[in-house]
Amino acid sequence: MSSKLRIIPLGGCGEIGKNMTAIEYDDHILIIDAGIMFPENDMLGIDYIIPDYNYLMDKLDKIEGILFTHGHEDHVGAVGHVMKDIKAPIYATPLTVGLLENKLQRAGLLKSVTINPIQAGDVFQVGIFTVEPFHMAHSIPDCVGFGIGTPAGLIVHSGDYKFDHTPVDGWPPDFAKLAEFAHRGVLCLMADSTNAEREGWTLSESVITAALDDVFSVAEGRVIVASFASLVSRIQQVANAAYKHGRKLAITGRSMRDTVNIARKLGYIDIPDNMLIDISETSKLPANQVTVMATGAQGEPTSVMGRLAHGRHPHLNIQAGDTVILSAHAIPGNEETVTNIINRLLQRGANVLYEDIARVHVSGHASREEMKLLINLVRPKFLIPVHGERRHLVQHAKLAEQMGIPKDNIAIVENGTVIELTSTTMSIGERIPGGHVYVDGSGVGDIGRKVMRDRERLAESGFFMAAVGSNGTGQLLGKPEYITRGLINMDEEWESEITEVVTRVMELHGRKAEKRVSSFIEEAISRYLYNETGKRPMVFVVLK
Repeated sequence: MSSKLRIIPLGGCGEIGKNMTAIEYDDHILIIDAGIMFPENDMLGIDYIIPDYNYLMDKLDKIEGILFTHGHEDHVGAVGHVMKDIKAPIYATPLTVGLLENKLQRAGLLKSVTINPIQAGDVFQVGIFTVEPFHMAHSIPDCVGFGIGTPAGLIVHSGDYKFDHTPVDGWPPDFAKLAEFAHRGVLCLMADSTNAEREGWTLSESVITAALDDVFSVAEGRVIVASFASLVSRIQQVANAAYKHGRKLAITGRSMRDTVNIARKLGYIDIPDNMLIDISETSKLPANQVTVMATGAQGEPTSVMGRLAHGRHPHLNIQAGDTVILSAHAIPGNEETVTNIINRLLQRGANVLYEDIARVHVSGHASREEMKLLINLVRPKFLIPVHGERRHLVQHAKLAEQMGIPKDNIAIVENGTVIELTSTTMSIGERIPGGHVYVDGSGVGDIGRKVMRDRERLAESGFFMAAVGSNGTGQLLGKPEYITRGLINMDEEWESEITEVVTRVMELHGRKAEKRVSSFIEEAISRYLYNETGKRPMVFVVLK
C-alpha cells in the first residue's frame, strides 16, 4: 500500500444518521463514531440501521482505536454491534462514556471493552495518530470535535456543532483552538453539513428557556414534553421550568430514564430528588402540578408519544387541558408520522405545540453563516462535507467555493467512497461495496432488499393463499380453500370465479410436476386478481 492517507465514510455521507468514518494510513486505522439511523416509513418492521463496516473485517488488527464525538444515537447507537467485532480501545468524554457503557452493558460487552475517558483540551496518541479533542457546542453536553495529526498532515473533524455563545451548559465552542489549528496548517476539514440549506445563524439553545417558561405560565393541565432521549440540554431546561412553576417531573421511556440517570450521576443534569416522581404517581397529583418528559417526538408507534396518541399507554391518557410539546425536528422521512401523531393528540383534546408554530425546538447544527465561520477559522486546504444527505453536501460545497476553496479541493462523496490525501493532493478512489445493515429484532444484517420488497408488497396489496387438492391427473379433489388478508373479503362469487380459474389451469397443466403446477396456478390467480382489483398481492398455492 502506498503511503497515502485514506478517509472512508462508512456512514453519514449521503444520509442523516449512522455516522462512522475510517481514517487509514498504511497499516493503521482510526475510527470516528459508530451510530445508527432510524428507519424510513417504507422500512417496515425495521428497528434501526447500522453502518456497513464490512470493509474493516479483514483489517481488525489494524484498528488503533475508536473516537466518539458525543452521545447522540446517530453517533453512538451502533457501539453494541460494532464492538462485537472490533477489539480496539474507545476514547470519549465522560458523559459520552456513561452513555456508551450503558449500551455496552446491554450488549454484554462492557467487561471486554477498554474505555478511555478524555477531556476537551487533551492531547494523546492513538497508534500513529495524535488526537486533540476540542469542545464544540451542540444540544448535548461534552460534545467534541477532533484534531487528528497524521503523517500526511492535520485533519480537523468538526463533530456536530453550532456556534452557540449562550449554550445551556455555559460552555461555548473553543474558537481559540480552531484558530490555533489554522495557524499550524490544516490539511483537511471534515465538517457537519446538516443545515447547509439554512441561511443565517442557528438560534441559541437558551431561547428555549424563555419559550418553555411562557408555556408553563399559561398551561392549566399537565405539560408533556417529547424529545430525543439523549437531548440532555432539553431535559435540563424542562426540569428547570417545572421546578420554577412548582411542578413534579416524571421521566418515561426506558432510553430517556437511562440517559437521565447517567447524566445526573455524572453531574450533567441537576434535578432535585424530591421533584422526580414515577409515571404511575402522576394520576395522584393535580394536573397543574405534573410535568412528563417522554420519548417519541418522531412519532414511533411503540414510543411513549405513539402510545399516548393511540390511547395505549398503561399509566397516561391524554385529556382536555393537557399541553403536549414536541421539542424535536422531524427527521427526514418521518414528517408524515409526526403529523399523524400531532393530529391524533389534537383529536384527544390536547393543546399541541411543535416547531412550526412555537419556538419549542432549535436545531443543534450550524447554519450557513456558522459554516462560513468554521471554514474561515480553520482555513483548510481540502474540505470533505459530512453528516448530511447529498443535497446538504452539495450546498456545503458551493458555500465553501464562495469562501475561496477551489472546487477540486472539495470532495462530495457518499458512503463507501475512498478519499486519498497527500500533503499536496486529494483524489477520489474506488467505492467500497456496502449498503444498509438492518436490525430487525434479534436479527442483524439478515434482512435484505428482497425481504423489504416483500414487506412493502404485503403492506400495499396483502396476500392470497389457495390450498388445492389434486389427484395428479388434472382433476381437482374437493373444493379449494382460500385465505386472504389485506386484499378482499372473500364471498361466494369470488370463490366461484377463482375456482373456475384454478380448474382451467388444472385441466391444462395438472399432470405436470407439483412445483410447476403450483407456479401456473399462482400466475393465473395473480392475473385474475390484478384484472379485478388493480392490486398485485403475494399469491401462494399449496397442492395437497
